[in-house]
Amino acid sequence: MTKKFNHKIKVYYEDTDAGGVVYYANYLKYLERARTEALIKIGLSNLKIRDNFKALIIVKSCNIDYKKSAYLEDELNIKSYILSFTKTSFVMSQTIVKNKIVIVEAKIHLVFVNEKAKPIKIPKLVVDKFKPYNSNF
Repeated sequence: MTKKFNHKIKVYYEDTDAGGVVYYANYLKYLERARTEALIKIGLSNLKIRDNFKALIIVKSCNIDYKKSAYLEDELNIKSYILSFTKTSFVMSQTIVKNKIVIVEAKIHLVFVNEKAKPIKIPKLVVDKFKPYNSNF
C-alpha cells in the first residue's frame, strides 16, 4: 500500500471571502504548502534541491476538482502521494479532506528544471526518497 504524506491546515480569516468560504485560489496555496512539507518529510527542501542539484520543481499543469467548500476555522488534512514518474517529471495526487470527506481532488504535474527552465533528469536520490509514496512501487 502506498504511503501518503499528510499535512494539516486550519482555515484563517484571510483565506475566506465575506461569507466565510475559502476563496478557490487558496486551495492551490494549501496544496503547495503540503508539497513543500512532503519534501521536508523526506529530508529535502526546495532550497536543498536548488543548491545541491541546481534544479527547481515547477508546476507544469494542475487539474483540480472542487467538490465541497471549506469555511472559516475548518481543519483540513491534505493527503499527497506520487502517481507516476518520468525521467524529468512526476504527477502528484493530492486530496483535501474535511471531517473525513474529500472536498478537493487535484492532480499536479511537476517538472524538474535547471536555472534556464529546461527540463532535467530527476536525481536518483529524489526518486528513491519518494518511492514509498509512489503508487507504482
